Amino acid sequence: MKKLLSGNEAIARGAWEGGVRVASAYPGTPSTEIMENIATYPDIYSEWAPNEKVAMEVGLGGSFGGARALVSMKHVGLNVAADPLFTAAYTGVNGGLVVITADDPGMHSSQNEQDNRHYARAAKVPMLDPSDSAEAREFTMAALDISESFDTPVLLRTTTRISHGKSVVETAEPLPLRQAGFQPDKSKYVMIPAHGKRRHLVVEERLTRLAEFAETTALNRIEWGDTSIGVIASGIAYQYVKEAAPRVSVLKLGLIWPLPADMIKEFAAGVERLYVVEELDPFLEEQIKALGISVTGKEAFPATGELNPGLVRAGLGLTETAEADSGNAAAGLPMRAPAMCAGCPHRGLFYTLKKLKLVVSGDIGCYTLAVGKPLQAIDTCVCMGASIGGALGLEKAGVDGVVGVLGDSTFIHSGMTGLINMVYNGSRGTVVVLDNRITAMTGRQQNPASGKRLSGGEAPAVDIPQICRALGVEDVHVVDPYDLDAVEKAVRAAVDYPGVSVVVTRRPCLLIDKKARRYPARLDNEACRGCGLCLNLGCPAMEKVPGEGRKTGVRINEAICVGCGVCAQICPSRAIEVDKHE
Repeated sequence: MKKLLSGNEAIARGAWEGGVRVASAYPGTPSTEIMENIATYPDIYSEWAPNEKVAMEVGLGGSFGGARALVSMKHVGLNVAADPLFTAAYTGVNGGLVVITADDPGMHSSQNEQDNRHYARAAKVPMLDPSDSAEAREFTMAALDISESFDTPVLLRTTTRISHGKSVVETAEPLPLRQAGFQPDKSKYVMIPAHGKRRHLVVEERLTRLAEFAETTALNRIEWGDTSIGVIASGIAYQYVKEAAPRVSVLKLGLIWPLPADMIKEFAAGVERLYVVEELDPFLEEQIKALGISVTGKEAFPATGELNPGLVRAGLGLTETAEADSGNAAAGLPMRAPAMCAGCPHRGLFYTLKKLKLVVSGDIGCYTLAVGKPLQAIDTCVCMGASIGGALGLEKAGVDGVVGVLGDSTFIHSGMTGLINMVYNGSRGTVVVLDNRITAMTGRQQNPASGKRLSGGEAPAVDIPQICRALGVEDVHVVDPYDLDAVEKAVRAAVDYPGVSVVVTRRPCLLIDKKARRYPARLDNEACRGCGLCLNLGCPAMEKVPGEGRKTGVRINEAICVGCGVCAQICPSRAIEVDKHE
């Protein structure tokens, strides 16, 4: 049966057809929909893990138990999961283990553009790189087979365009599930140094066999055409090459580590000019040049951002200039800056932090949007959980008035250890946990604090204030972020406290709590003095409308206002009226 699927949907389908029984992930764009779709297949146990390291360990444990397993995450998530991954290369597997790493060239929703192909080489495990949804399904199943044949975890790399782009996929019925069963083998699964030394020899021997496999597998193929130009490509870059230069000869690599050295030499010998087209780092280019082959790569194609057919055409010398790729759908239209939703419970907190002139050590989540105008209330943002460690470092460097801010899911992901560190090392710092009961920015996925599992079933909800107290924090405040007076009093008290303090702002994201919406706020134009303080909230419902004959130059867009009442609390002339919230 043929279906139109995104790459993420196709990976989920391939996992089901390939007999996966255990699947774990932490949500992160562009990988999130993989696990959401896997959850629709009742034969597969699927879960949201607290972080990527835990997900990797769950998948590895499932593999040890004889089940086929899949783990998925975005590119930076593999940094968190790298510890178990590298050792998993030594232990090997029992049931097949596939690890999806979704890279994000162009940084559509990420803090960097790291190229995770390097992980395959560093961890000494094979990596597949599909070029469309059909291959995403096919390569998922192939990766499971390779994993079991070579006793190794297998990385499957996608990028944003593959993850979210849709194409036709030929589907089939699933394979029979493997019989689970753990066979104890201490020399294989217990990585003490004595065992690890022997397993390292196994890893090196495996790489040799994988390199031989790379020469014959159908995952790699030569497409002969015009031999005046030859291109080596994989992943989405292959699609750009086929669109930009459909007649040139192409060596399409599906298995990108280890590389098929003999096939590359054969292809290079058969073309007049050889190019390698790849996004981000010169990963393939460097390996090809190490074979003693002359090839044109990053001198013709950019090492940052996404490629497109125009850039490829120009790099191959087939056109004078590259097509502009500004990211706008229509040139000349104004950009719309990303902003927190109208009524977002995070907004009042950041307004207060800016008002109090505090230094804010930020984190990954919706709240990172507070860095933009007019709030401009985030001063640092590095990675998941770094808000707390960064706040402590700033404090110890002598910076006053530092507050670490992170969300509920991020706190569980990697914030708790940082908070322990603050308590242990005698900090006087303040941490604010924005508890909106969901993992919002990646599409409202459940987490251990939300009270529900990936399946939608009820689960014990982690009590964040109680966790903080259990970790040794004696000063813990819980406030409604819509109550600006309460927020300011709690933050002031926490900052003044001679020890570690935590403020938990607790109100569900409006996208999951529809009942929290009220009638839109109303603006009294006669009472309004036109001070513009309400615009400083950055709420998209507050609009500046000069030239419309209004006294104030401000209006409330009733189509999107949810009546949260935050704007009314900062209006000095009490010109904004809202229905009272419970």
